[in-house]
Amino acid sequence: MIGLYREGRSVLHRVPAGAKLAGLLLTGLVSPFVRSPEVTAAGLVLVLAGYALARMPVRVLLQMLRPLLIVMVPLGIFQTVVAGWERAFVIVGVLVALVLLANLVTLTTRTSDLVDVVVRVCGPLRRVGVNPERVGLMLQLAIRAVPLIIDLGRRVREAQHARGLGASPRAFAVPLIVGALRRADAMGDALAARGFDD
Repeated sequence: MIGLYREGRSVLHRVPAGAKLAGLLLTGLVSPFVRSPEVTAAGLVLVLAGYALARMPVRVLLQMLRPLLIVMVPLGIFQTVVAGWERAFVIVGVLVALVLLANLVTLTTRTSDLVDVVVRVCGPLRRVGVNPERVGLMLQLAIRAVPLIIDLGRRVREAQHARGLGASPRAFAVPLIVGALRRADAMGDALAARGFDD
């Protein structure tokens, strides 16, 4: 769910990356103070309107929602039993709105633009020994690693089923960790070959 940029010419595509990140950060800071189902519903409607404004197909929105259901449905049931449906709606609604908003930012903003904003924000930290370009590189590598690990997990799962190991956590975790470490070593060697030190 990271780095899903889709080309477009909508108003949201033209908003600067810094403004979008600032809006996302501000929304995240305000979200713990939401207590009302009406405010939560309004927030969800605004986020969905953002998808419409960005001219995102409905299937893209559904792809974003599908993985959320695995976590949000049990969470909603638990909160309904413990705290009532209104509190459950607020908690689940706020979390869904935040995730969808974060995805909307990645759908309408190039990853390189987001990284450039982080590098600029980290600029003043140069005085205390932080290299902003290195922070940007680290962030870009982390973003790139997500789809690589997902792909590795998919291949490990396919190999696991082909060997008839079923749903064994050990048969999945060990090759996934070993494969991830090998990729990290290869990436480290590539960086060292290009002049980056430890």
